[in-house]
Amino acid sequence: MLTKSIGTISLIFLLGSCAIFQPRIPYQLGMSESKFLRQNKEAVISQLNEDKKVYRVNKGERFYMLATFENGELVSLEEKELTPQWPRQRMMDENDSYQQNSQDPNQNQRWP
Repeated sequence: MLTKSIGTISLIFLLGSCAIFQPRIPYQLGMSESKFLRQNKEAVISQLNEDKKVYRVNKGERFYMLATFENGELVSLEEKELTPQWPRQRMMDENDSYQQNSQDPNQNQRWP
């Protein structure tokens, strides 16, 4: 009888500890706004209407996500890519680096 109790308690403990190591889901449709904010502390309000709030969460240097809440419940997720602020400047910088790399290495040497 004692071994069954120990076995049962061990099984319950084992199942409980497995739940701790599962990855947390940072967002899921239908989740509450408060749970979303607890799990995504870097979220900032992007849009605010009477019945709708949109939060922005940065996902690295190039991507961000928009999470839309209606009546305190997550109803929509949308991932976006940042566009370069100065695409023409970026293109010019890339051309300059290409030209510098393709120059003759002996061209800039000075001879005494």
